Amino acid sequence: MSDMHLVDLKGELAQEPIRKGFGRGLLEAGKRNENVVAACADLTDSTQMSLFKAEFPERFVEIGIAEQNLVTVGSGLSAMGKIPFVSSYAAFSPGRNWEQIRTTICLNDRPVKVVGSHAGVSVGPDGATHQMLEDIALMRVLPNMVVIAPGDAVEAEKATLAMAADKRPTYLRLAREATPIITTDKTPFEIGKAYVFEKGADVTLITTGTMTYQALLAVELLYKDGIEAEVVHVPTIKPLDTETILKSVRKTGAVVTAEEGQIAGGLGGAIAELLGEECPVPLKRIGMQDRFGESGSPNELLEHFGLDAKHIQLAAHQVVDKKN
Repeated sequence: MSDMHLVDLKGELAQEPIRKGFGRGLLEAGKRNENVVAACADLTDSTQMSLFKAEFPERFVEIGIAEQNLVTVGSGLSAMGKIPFVSSYAAFSPGRNWEQIRTTICLNDRPVKVVGSHAGVSVGPDGATHQMLEDIALMRVLPNMVVIAPGDAVEAEKATLAMAADKRPTYLRLAREATPIITTDKTPFEIGKAYVFEKGADVTLITTGTMTYQALLAVELLYKDGIEAEVVHVPTIKPLDTETILKSVRKTGAVVTAEEGQIAGGLGGAIAELLGEECPVPLKRIGMQDRFGESGSPNELLEHFGLDAKHIQLAAHQVVDKKN
């Protein structure tokens, strides 16, 4: 067990879309600071900017379906001292406007907050065109860019408030469908920090976003197999909390990463780079294996692509066997 003030996973968990936590956080950030402004690419309700728009219509800009313009306007607003949050579907931002993000935001080191909603295969029926799987890799490679993937709606609200107070360009990755709420108001969150959600000695499960819940479920499955798994939740993928991660890995000597996106360049890529330089151990990466998504229900897709607790359990057995 850990002291992270998580909910009791043995009970029936409340569920809520992670993007709703962002909506609440943005509204509160706007109340706290009049320099917080927002802009959206014709998806205000879907990205949950509607709460902010209703409360502060004079501080909201509807850009329309023009994602490249969306982020360049955000860069201009930040140059004038504002704290802009710009939102769209992740498939379009950063999927369509990466060059504008690179040139007008990161190159100029503007504290624009790019919010990509509907990321991952759990978008479901919308299919491969809207299941953004490459965004972590795209944004992680940009100089100056912070990359955050909250584990639930409660953490997304905290992350949004922290982003508003942070002076760096930031990307916030949000899921579409309702997912279990695993953290509480007392669960800590700080940009750049990873957290041990479950303590164990045999294998480290390093996860981010919606996959942290799956890892916590895998802990119970592994315990029945005689394996004690440690779960390190990584809401901030960049900058990476190398100290917390390496401390766990040096204890367990085996690692499984899990993310709802491409393992190439994503969290799995970041961990492979870190361990390759600092602490080579058996590693298995759970995520999208160099392929696009498909249409289906979120749970069907997670199982189909091997992104559920059962597959984390199998991967943990593989790295533990290799270690031994």
